[in-house]
Amino acid sequence: MNTSTSAGAVLLIHCPDKQGIVAAVTSFLHRHQGNITELDQHVDHRINRFFMRVKWELAAFTLSREEISSTFVSELGEPFDMEWHLHFTDKPLRLGIFVSKLSHCLYDILQRYVSSEWNIEIPLIISNHPDLAPIAKRYDIPYHIMPINRENKREQEKQELALLKEADVDLVILARYMQVLTSQMTDQFPDRVINVHHSFLPAFAGARPYHQAYYRGVKLIGATSHFVTEVLDEGPIIAQEVASITHKDDVKDLVRKGRDLEKFVLSQAIWFHHEHRVMRYGNRTIIFQ
Repeated sequence: MNTSTSAGAVLLIHCPDKQGIVAAVTSFLHRHQGNITELDQHVDHRINRFFMRVKWELAAFTLSREEISSTFVSELGEPFDMEWHLHFTDKPLRLGIFVSKLSHCLYDILQRYVSSEWNIEIPLIISNHPDLAPIAKRYDIPYHIMPINRENKREQEKQELALLKEADVDLVILARYMQVLTSQMTDQFPDRVINVHHSFLPAFAGARPYHQAYYRGVKLIGATSHFVTEVLDEGPIIAQEVASITHKDDVKDLVRKGRDLEKFVLSQAIWFHHEHRVMRYGNRTIIFQ
């Protein structure tokens, strides 16, 4: 289910900082009659690194989509030693969603999908349990049940990878999927697997974080969306949010408030990807808001 979007392109760039980068990029687009609609930049002086996001209209652009990459490389990419990614705004983002038994994050994504809030497609949902299959059926989305245990994990992941590739998935979303992915999976989708963690990382990581927070008497709880890496819950953070807690809140209140946060930070992370605003560098992210 797609929204109607005008054709545009987005470049995400990072390179060693030096004078003239912004002028070179904007001149490149001007020469080819690209009308810039958004431009944001950041310099990390600690590592002397320049980061940039630029968006422009394609209606009058003189380069075809196929020509942009090669022309950009020769004119700017190589001379400035750039690492960059090119995206087109009218291409729907194809999500592969992984779930277990909890449905709140899945429902939130599906609501945004059917309301055409996002220009996305959901070709499949994968789960290690059958519990949420009726939800997928209601939305006419294929639901694949892949039970996981210690003995079959790698073989099941191979089958999951085959499903994701067959469906041409751009981004994998762990919508409270209660399994740890191996490097076999994350290596195939670098910076393209997003998890939501039911805690304000790095505090209270691990099992039963709301109970840990309750017994510590915290006045804030949080949730975190982050890239998945081979190290559990250590991937670069994309979005975080917090909620206030008082002495009157019990564990049920913490869970209720926490699940609202989980939906929010996961949707934020998906939205940032949808708009091509996320750039990873090392174990940090640059979010062009």
